[in-house]
Amino acid sequence: MSEKIYDLLGVGIGPFNLSLACLTDAITDMDAVYLDQKPNFNWHPGMMLESAHLQTPFMADLVTLADPTSRFSVLNYLKKKGKLYAFYIREDFFLLRKEYNQYCQWACEQLPSLQWNTRVERVTRDEQRDCYCVDAVNTVSGERQQWLARHLVLGTGPTPWMPDWIDTSLEQVVHSGHYLAKKEALQQLSAITVVGSGQSAAEIFYDLLQDIDQHAYQLNWVTRAPRFFPLEYTRLTLEMTSPEWVDYFHALPEAQRDRLNASQKNLYKGINESLINDIYELLYRKDLDGPLAVSLCTDSGLVAMEANGTHGLTLTLSHQVLQEEFSLATDSVIMSTGYTYRPPEFLTPLMPLIEFDSQQRYAVGRDYSIDRRHSLFVQNAELHTHGFVSPDLGMACYRNSVILRSILGREVYPVEKKIAFQTFGLPKEAVHG
Repeated sequence: MSEKIYDLLGVGIGPFNLSLACLTDAITDMDAVYLDQKPNFNWHPGMMLESAHLQTPFMADLVTLADPTSRFSVLNYLKKKGKLYAFYIREDFFLLRKEYNQYCQWACEQLPSLQWNTRVERVTRDEQRDCYCVDAVNTVSGERQQWLARHLVLGTGPTPWMPDWIDTSLEQVVHSGHYLAKKEALQQLSAITVVGSGQSAAEIFYDLLQDIDQHAYQLNWVTRAPRFFPLEYTRLTLEMTSPEWVDYFHALPEAQRDRLNASQKNLYKGINESLINDIYELLYRKDLDGPLAVSLCTDSGLVAMEANGTHGLTLTLSHQVLQEEFSLATDSVIMSTGYTYRPPEFLTPLMPLIEFDSQQRYAVGRDYSIDRRHSLFVQNAELHTHGFVSPDLGMACYRNSVILRSILGREVYPVEKKIAFQTFGLPKEAVHG
């Protein structure tokens, strides 16, 4: 086994750690390596719908907001692929999800620091050598490996979430992350219900609605939300995806941060306004040929589910305003209930070194570290400490610039301190007292 001690080791290669890999590739005095158990990069394949696009503009790529001159920019990718003029003529700032995935795969092909088919099983601390020992196994050969690194960046990502009381072993229950793999079988059923009110739920509903004539299924869309909220995308709201907002939010007491996050879900979990309008237009056009077998129910929270016969399900929903329960029969339910972060098991030996808050969540420092020595960092696991911008692709370069500054003790990529016109805390002109 190699005794080489890397400056940085990233666990998990999703968009955030891939961004970090692109940025560290240009730093000549830093040795970095990135491990992932998957055989290659493939971003949310279960939701790779043909018409789906990102909710952030193309400049929120892997590198541009940290280094606009980087060879890993999406514009350079388009130029290399002979697609730059087509992109220019299209006049759309938002990449298709499939296009973004292909761009990330292109970046991966140029990075020797990425190690695929490598599953991390245990991480310990070697105080004598002042480094982390990462025990891993090659998922193809079975070979056991050990990697040493001064700093770790965890980019293992969130996992699909459903309420604990739902029996996930039921074949009729599908998480939205597995939608495309199940789509053909779903469309053979008589009734399909989509649960949730975010972008994924809307994309799945729209996709199934397009084919409702050919398959003649009943299509339901239910959510506990009072309406199908659009993603708020006004300029002054977008200013909240800024260093100043993160500074302001991180400095608040824990309870206040939690209250703010609960009230701001439409800032990052809403539906693209264009998609809401497309859904309405499609409903309108299909309704011209007669009443549609479609039901959209708001204020309706799913509270129970049970198998009904061999294949069906009976859903019990509670109307949030009327305070009445009602049931809905369906053959399958697609749970667009999002994702949640769970600390990976391989971190168990390091738990005494990690800082936690009162709810046993990572106490993530302003520099995205979770330990006292500022050597263990997280990606997209800090919603509760850094606010709703945490999962935003547009903040990846900023977060990675901050992490690199903390590790290296210098700014390789200048870290913006103020970009917003508005003030989130007290203005400097305020009179106290």
